[in-house]
Amino acid sequence: MIDLSQIIEDTSRKLLKDLCTKDLIDDSEEGEFPVKLWKMLNETGMTTIGISEESGGSGGSLTDAFNFLRIAGNFSAPVPIAETFIANWILSKAGLPISNKPMTLVLSSKEQKISFTEKSNGYIISGSAKNVPWARTAQTIVVLGDSDEGKMVFIVDQDACQIEPGKNLAGESRDHLDFKNVFVENKSVSGCVEIDEDKILYLGALVRSVQMTGALERVLELSVAYSTEREQFGRQIAKFQAVQQQIAILAGEVSAAKAVTDLAIKAFIAEDGEKQIMITKIRVGDAVSLGVPIAHQIHGAMGFTDEHSLQHSTRRLWSWRDEFGNEDFWSQKLGGEVLSSGADNLWALITSMNSKIV
Repeated sequence: MIDLSQIIEDTSRKLLKDLCTKDLIDDSEEGEFPVKLWKMLNETGMTTIGISEESGGSGGSLTDAFNFLRIAGNFSAPVPIAETFIANWILSKAGLPISNKPMTLVLSSKEQKISFTEKSNGYIISGSAKNVPWARTAQTIVVLGDSDEGKMVFIVDQDACQIEPGKNLAGESRDHLDFKNVFVENKSVSGCVEIDEDKILYLGALVRSVQMTGALERVLELSVAYSTEREQFGRQIAKFQAVQQQIAILAGEVSAAKAVTDLAIKAFIAEDGEKQIMITKIRVGDAVSLGVPIAHQIHGAMGFTDEHSLQHSTRRLWSWRDEFGNEDFWSQKLGGEVLSSGADNLWALITSMNSKIV
């Protein structure tokens, strides 16, 4: 029997291995969008994977989508595939048409207040948002916020916005976006009671954790390979016990990140994953804190150079860990929930976390 999930994984891994070259990633950091890569992802259905065919997607399960995002993180794919997945997930929940074009999303919040004023045939959006991923290359911006009619989802044309370019440490675009009385027709607006900013924050934290897990796997692969290639004092550095111990620690951190991420994915699909996602973002962030220095120690100065691809993964790990809440943010939130439940309910809280996972 053909395992569709395995076919999706094998296909996406081969595709990204062939296309996500060091030169392509370097060029993307200089502002050149990899059109060919996005075209191939679109042709193979990866841009809408995890979205049902009834909603206009290419089908596949949410597990397939998360597995693909992990592989994309492994190869440092310099495209807004994660943001497009989240945007399409929002659109499918809101009953709006999804897209296979590059997309990003904006959430109205206390930090970036965006107003929505209803008109006879649409809405006027005003406000600004900072550090919007891939805004300058996204053709569509999905905006989630509150209007007088309640929670609303808006499809905004990127050309209608003013964009000030910016970058994160990994060279990925994180732009400042201004909505100056942007008009959105009613056909591009929908009310949505199923989702809110908190749900998207949790989903974003899970998506970034998945990407980080993939990048950590890549860091481990590169470290093992380099340790068998590099010689010191007449033998491979992989033969030294101290190096072996460090690689073992790195491998343990990668395994822990993957295990906790897989559990959070199952919990999210079971619609009971908030605490698991908090724990996952914390634990994967901790794995980055311990694992990245080990990888760079193994590589020595070479790992920091532009010539070596290790820095593609480690700079993304340092950047992604701060997005959708860092370890401190989620530790405080998780700690607050534990304290509010009371000491007598601590064991029940722990044992009930995975009760809905099949």
